[in-house]
Amino acid sequence: MKKTLLTCLTALISGMLAFTPAFADELGVAVAANFTAPMRLIAQGFEADSGHKLRLSYGSTGKFYAQIRNGAPFDVFLSADNTTTLRLENDGLAVAGSRFIYATGRLVLWSAQPGLVDGTGAVLKSQSFRHLAIAAPKLAPYGAAAIQTMQGLGLINSLQARLVQGESIGQAYSFVVSGNAELGFVAMSQVFQDGKFKSGSAWTVPSKLHKPIVQEAALLTRAKDSRAAAEFLSYLKSAPAKAVMLSFGYQ
Repeated sequence: MKKTLLTCLTALISGMLAFTPAFADELGVAVAANFTAPMRLIAQGFEADSGHKLRLSYGSTGKFYAQIRNGAPFDVFLSADNTTTLRLENDGLAVAGSRFIYATGRLVLWSAQPGLVDGTGAVLKSQSFRHLAIAAPKLAPYGAAAIQTMQGLGLINSLQARLVQGESIGQAYSFVVSGNAELGFVAMSQVFQDGKFKSGSAWTVPSKLHKPIVQEAALLTRAKDSRAAAEFLSYLKSAPAKAVMLSFGYQ
């Protein structure tokens, strides 16, 4: 009887070990603020599949660049553009050949108020708002895209006095949600999920009005030998991760 019980326990433990990663690890991941919502879901899926843990930080791409240059302990960087990752590679801080496009973002003019933003962005020519929120264009690619859009529409001079800048696209979004700005240029992923806008009113800015928001991931040099980091970057290319991105409006 004792021998049978011992045999069963041994088989059970062996089965459990078969599904437990031999080298479960923790990764520091710097994530561009526009990718906050999908990243939370992707992280849940990755951690459940791999057993590794992700330590996520969200912020502006430009600020992360400065932090990584100053030795911040990140292993992977998910940028909001494809120029900052290239700069890191040229600086010797990202592994050459590790960069890849994980998503292409969309810019949206959005208000928490239903009916304020029309389907063509004509509200920008009106006097129906006092403040227009954008992310700082020098730090955040979505902010740069917003400036390009206003320039393309020939409205940058007339709107200049009404602009309020957030440090990141996350802060620009919070200005609009809180009512400190009646409307703002935000990332689609902040206001869109499962094929529809979650609230308020919105205009999806035509891509021709700004440079493509091509978002790149990069493996940082400090993690060049990390198996967990390689597994995470591979997961980011997987069908489940792509499905999450599509549900938030990424292309």
